[in-house]
Amino acid sequence: MPVGKSDRQSASVEMEIFMFFKVLRDDIKSIKERDPAARSSAEVFLLYSGFKALLSYRFSHWLHKRKLFFLARYISQRSRKKTGIEIHPGAEIGKALFIDHGMGVVIGETVEIGDNCTIYQGVTLGGTGKHKGKRHPTIGNNVMIGAGAKVLGPLRVGDNCKIAAGAVVLCELPPNSTAVGVPARVVSRDGVKLPKFSDLDQIHMPDPMTQQICALEARLKHLEEQIENSNK
Repeated sequence: MPVGKSDRQSASVEMEIFMFFKVLRDDIKSIKERDPAARSSAEVFLLYSGFKALLSYRFSHWLHKRKLFFLARYISQRSRKKTGIEIHPGAEIGKALFIDHGMGVVIGETVEIGDNCTIYQGVTLGGTGKHKGKRHPTIGNNVMIGAGAKVLGPLRVGDNCKIAAGAVVLCELPPNSTAVGVPARVVSRDGVKLPKFSDLDQIHMPDPMTQQICALEARLKHLEEQIENSNK
């Protein structure tokens, strides 16, 4: 017998529900892998503000895709009030995002985030103007964004990038790179994909100013040696 429209709709809803819970399971698993303070799945589900904000986002995003914009935004704003994390329902977020602590995190409407990313407190993924369309950043897979960092504008952050705490990113970052400073500059790029969750250190980054000072000191020493040799 041919499959009726209602049967197809029912199967589609069941598949969406299955995928929804599968994504949530991946979110919980990723938090337990990356946070040594997470003792159980129940603790993550009930007590972690980052997970609660992500849970609200998943639902509000589902509503947003069905053009229930007011209800979707209402849920996101309620979540913002409870968790201190603001995620616009229009954002596109992949699986296994870990928002650590999360207070003050802002994720704009046209943001796109890949899989297995880590975001610390105070991070802003925002725009630089009031124009419509794509105005927020696109974040690749396996990216770590340190506490207080700002990524502004419709730029792209490549896979496996690390953005230091307090950095302000205003231009695109190539894959496998580390960015530091205000405005952020790429200070290392090894070209080798990092293992999953291998390095979440947001503090011990290369200092571009120190590197330049060391280079100047080496150059000055070389010139002094040349002058000294010429006077002999």
